[in-house]
Amino acid sequence: MNYRQFGNTDMKVSEIGFGTWAIGGAASVGGVAIGWGPSDDAVSIQAIHTAIDAGINFFDTADFYGLGHAETLLGNTIGNRKEILIASKVGQKIGADGKIAIDYTKDHIVKSCELSLQRLKRDYIDFHHLHVARMHHLENGECIEAMQQLQKEGKIRYWGISLITFNPFPEADFFLKNDLGNGFQLVFNLINQKALPILSQAAAKGLGVIARMPLQFGLLSGNIKPETVFSTDDHRSYRVVPKLTEAVLKILESEVFPLCEKYQTTASGLALSYILSYPEISTVIPGIRTPQHVALNTEHLIKLDDMDKQHLQKLYETQWQPVMEMMEKQG
Repeated sequence: MNYRQFGNTDMKVSEIGFGTWAIGGAASVGGVAIGWGPSDDAVSIQAIHTAIDAGINFFDTADFYGLGHAETLLGNTIGNRKEILIASKVGQKIGADGKIAIDYTKDHIVKSCELSLQRLKRDYIDFHHLHVARMHHLENGECIEAMQQLQKEGKIRYWGISLITFNPFPEADFFLKNDLGNGFQLVFNLINQKALPILSQAAAKGLGVIARMPLQFGLLSGNIKPETVFSTDDHRSYRVVPKLTEAVLKILESEVFPLCEKYQTTASGLALSYILSYPEISTVIPGIRTPQHVALNTEHLIKLDDMDKQHLQKLYETQWQPVMEMMEKQG
């Protein structure tokens, strides 16, 4: 495993991290699936141990993943081990009407951090971030004040924001211009390269960057087919539709699979390697829920030559735009 510096912090993070959304289990709020279907806690715990054995030292979670269950699993398995770095998020909750609600008040953020620490069984969270807060939340200032207070109190070491999927720029610009926080989490993969300009800007300010959704809900693995059916308690049941899958596979077959042959790697390995070809990115967090996923996401990384990297970058403009439009429409 290779390690990278997380911006100007003292954290050295594994270039492949462990995304814990899926191990949160089949949670739903107000009839809306917020998980990836059922998970087996025993298998999840085995996956965590396997990841640590493989050199993964960075685990990304959120208080909303499994409505706290993902944090609880990490707490019961890792606890307060200082050599393992934990990132969590805050800002989403179940509202009074039983539906998904957003809350970036100071009171909620401070109380939620305390609850996360209890579930995680830790003295502090290494990197805590606002879970896709928007401009009006930032301009209000309460969420920023809360994070700064938690940092001063030693409840969190570093903090930042998880930027939204399809227009990450306003909130990123706000952080950069106001010299806020220590890092960004953003979507960056072969299909969605919208955040590319932010990478160099973040590096110039000394911010770490976490790349999420590296396989775009599994589509970039090449294993999801148009006939694939997801259970209703899997959020992909309303996001990954046959028309989208067909469009992705068509481009993979013509532009990506030939490179997999050239480098003797898997589609997932190529997708992850492309993201890691950007030195500004500190870590990539594929979703992991089994020991096999650990191997699939760590054992097939390669170094792309410059021409192939440029080719994959250009595909964002020449091939992937219709797919991006479909994904944005699906939500």
